[in-house]
Amino acid sequence: MMGGWIFFILIVVVALWFIGVYNSLVRSRNRVDEAWSDIEVQLKRRYDLIPNLVNTVKGYAKHEDSVFTKVTEARTRAMAATAPQDRLQAENMLSSTLKSLFAVAEAYPELKANQNFLQLQTDLTDTEDKIQASRRFFNGNVRDYNTKLQVFPTNLLASMFGFTARTFFDIDEKGPEGQPINVSF
Repeated sequence: MMGGWIFFILIVVVALWFIGVYNSLVRSRNRVDEAWSDIEVQLKRRYDLIPNLVNTVKGYAKHEDSVFTKVTEARTRAMAATAPQDRLQAENMLSSTLKSLFAVAEAYPELKANQNFLQLQTDLTDTEDKIQASRRFFNGNVRDYNTKLQVFPTNLLASMFGFTARTFFDIDEKGPEGQPINVSF
């Protein structure tokens, strides 16, 4: 009789452990998803600012059509990308083309004095800062989630229930040739 109770208690403890670990994995996965949503909000804000920025620069730098085309194409690709790796590449390309756009603006002093351009530049800088903060938050959650998936014995339960590792969202901070671009306004 005593052995039956011990076995029952052992089964209950193991079941509670399974439930606790499973719920912990679900909470971690949900935090990663929420953090990704924060990034998407900031990226959408950046996508919304870009057409205004391009149009403002276009008014002063009429002979820079290739730069405007590249920025517009990169924005379109970034907005259309859905897979994390595709999104990462598209965002890197967009960041690179935006740096080229600001480099073009350097050649036009009257543009640098335009209040609309200055406001758009400030808004874009603020948005980039928010993207960077959201990215750090996301990557921290991904790190914690992936660590849970890799440590024993949680990894056994994670693989049983189909939890998969997530990819970090790291944007290349260098220019298209791999060299940093210095732009001062």
